[in-house]
Amino acid sequence: MSGAPPKLALVTGGCRRVGAAISAYLARQGWALALHGHSDCEPDKDLVGTLADTGAEWHGFVAELSDPEACNALISQVTEHFGRVPDLLVNNASLFEYDTIDSLTAHSLAAHFAVNAHAPVVLTKKLVDLAGGGMQPCVVHIADQRVRNPNGDQLSYTLSKQALVQSVQTLAIAYGRRARINAVAPGLILPTEEYGADQIRTLANMMPLEKLAAPEDIAVTVHYLAEAASVTGQIVYVDAGAHLTHFARDFVFMGK
Repeated sequence: MSGAPPKLALVTGGCRRVGAAISAYLARQGWALALHGHSDCEPDKDLVGTLADTGAEWHGFVAELSDPEACNALISQVTEHFGRVPDLLVNNASLFEYDTIDSLTAHSLAAHFAVNAHAPVVLTKKLVDLAGGGMQPCVVHIADQRVRNPNGDQLSYTLSKQALVQSVQTLAIAYGRRARINAVAPGLILPTEEYGADQIRTLANMMPLEKLAAPEDIAVTVHYLAEAASVTGQIVYVDAGAHLTHFARDFVFMGK
């Protein structure tokens, strides 16, 4: 007699960077994975190795999250492929483009809100609707520490993440026992090529914990929230304390 299937997680943007770290950690904890990508769903090399080592059940799905119909279809496709509704939805995918109050356009604002705020809510609603009353799915939004102490950089991005964070308690109340809604707010995790090595060390020393959080720190927190059956409506900052300090500019401009 076979046992119950493993719990299933849908991780948007789950094939690369922080999303891949979340996916890899869940695989090591025995979860099955639906990995979403914007234009492809090929996991990065390290995640491929983890999936092979763990033998995790997984499948990739491509969807344009700025399209609400594609969001609805994604949840349905995952459910159909695995034969069950995901137990966990990690809204990790995001649009991140630079603008300020002087360069902000209606198009940029709408594009960021579509992916960073609207899509997570649409995905959440479809998930809970399909789950019905037979299960209590968990939703974890990946936000950003800058929502606590914002500056004027990446304005459209910041505004959209602020909206996402503000949705957490509202959705938690609206859904009640039907679903648990939480968020993780990272700081600077995986610096891009724009950052120099000396700059990264300087930025790390500027954090209250005098270090930068690692991708696995985010993954561990996501997994905690997935398993914490009595936790809902919470925003957990995983940023080495960055949200406790106001930074006048985006990190990329600092510490040089």
